[in-house]
Amino acid sequence: MIIWLSSYPKSGNTWLRFFIISLLMGKKTKLNLNHLKAINTYPHVDQFKDLISNFLDLGEVAKNWITSQEKVNSDKALRFFKTHNMLGNLNGYPFTNSQNTLGTIHIVRDPRNVVTSVKNHYNFSTFDNALKFISNEKQILTLSDEEKKKYREKEIRYPLPQIIGSWGSHYKSWKRMKTNYLLVKYEDLVDKPNEEFARIAIFIESLIKVNFSNDQISTAIELSSFNKLENMEKRYGFIESSLNKKGEKNKFFYLGPKNNWKKILDKNIIKEIDKKFKLEMRELGYLK
Repeated sequence: MIIWLSSYPKSGNTWLRFFIISLLMGKKTKLNLNHLKAINTYPHVDQFKDLISNFLDLGEVAKNWITSQEKVNSDKALRFFKTHNMLGNLNGYPFTNSQNTLGTIHIVRDPRNVVTSVKNHYNFSTFDNALKFISNEKQILTLSDEEKKKYREKEIRYPLPQIIGSWGSHYKSWKRMKTNYLLVKYEDLVDKPNEEFARIAIFIESLIKVNFSNDQISTAIELSSFNKLENMEKRYGFIESSLNKKGEKNKFFYLGPKNNWKKILDKNIIKEIDKKFKLEMRELGYLK
């Protein structure tokens, strides 16, 4: 069965994944960013092997969402999958179902900070372009030409197209998950890490029937701190870093907790985001 780690891009999913890996592996292993492979992206080439012929055809991918999950779950093992895909359907094909899903940890982040990270990660020249990206109700996430070249040259397996929609639509789609659903705010992980990461650990305990000690949880929080992840990227690089137009890697762990929209965005961009996502932001406490 699958435990989904769902999020809009640049909302803290990698941080969440590394915490979970640290929680499960702890001090037993000298962890680095390569261990993130233990929690794969979905959809991914690996899960659709022998199911489709064109891995970059979203229609083919969607048609086989359930079949691929049934194939993955055939060994009856428990696994975590990272996804940016919305929870919904395409052409009548549902993204997932209760037979394949054990639970969901859904991490959200203030869109005013998402837009600054999106600008860096996807090489947008202006914040206006980044805002168009997170506002596009039909937004698809797929490999850039530079990424296709990177993955194919190094013969690396790669993620498949994902429907992400706008920031607001994405949030509302996963909020509809009824079974074993945990909503986590990125800002709470920053402001009160001990409390929030412990809440995640307790949720995982309830799903996989294990018990984590306070020491295991505190160790996992320490091992997955932003500074440690940032230093790992500086020292060893990170395969998930995007490439700029020159073919050079962007910094994946860009600003993290230092990402402060109040100091970065101009008033017009802030006003547009507040207007576009007013209802969702009020619901999450980002607007009063």
